[in-house]
Amino acid sequence: MAKALRKATIKRKTTETDINLSLKIDGTGKNKIDTGIPFFDHMLTLFSRHGLFDLSLKVKGDIEIDFHHTIEDTAIVLGEAFKKALGDKAGIRRYGRADVPMVDSMASVVLDISGRPYLRMKVAKTLFKSKARKEEFDERLTEEFMRAISNNAGLDLHIDLPYGKEIHHAIEAIFKAFGRAMRVATERDPRVKGVMSTKGTL
Repeated sequence: MAKALRKATIKRKTTETDINLSLKIDGTGKNKIDTGIPFFDHMLTLFSRHGLFDLSLKVKGDIEIDFHHTIEDTAIVLGEAFKKALGDKAGIRRYGRADVPMVDSMASVVLDISGRPYLRMKVAKTLFKSKARKEEFDERLTEEFMRAISNNAGLDLHIDLPYGKEIHHAIEAIFKAFGRAMRVATERDPRVKGVMSTKGTL
């Protein structure tokens, strides 16, 4: 008997953003992403490719003001899509970890699809000192993205970036590691009957 496809389509419209997102967990990393923020598109493409998640995303946001609403709301919708696509979470490994180097940077992501949102993010302090202009991608919004997806997907999410020189490399390492850790955690293990919890629910 074929297993049900784990996928979700979410539409969310507010006065600040209009988002259409489709996610397929058991994909090959195909993606079509347009958020209006090229660097953010690049990071989500890396997440999709390294997680092997098929992702279609179109966002219209008030980026003329700043990038915060677009980035945070995208994370909200992506988190909701994962939660919907995973359903009762039966058969998944639940935990995932990935360590990814990127030239001068290295990121580690450890997560638990526990239903209990929590974010701990620790990065090299030298990378996050400058104040970005509103027309630039503010690297500190990486943390806001991760917090929003943690809250809406129910992730216990721990991110460490102990060193790095170039901010692009640092953020890229984080998104790649996050994609790969999610890939491990969402994979089905045929030995897991029901959910991976002694409580019987996640």
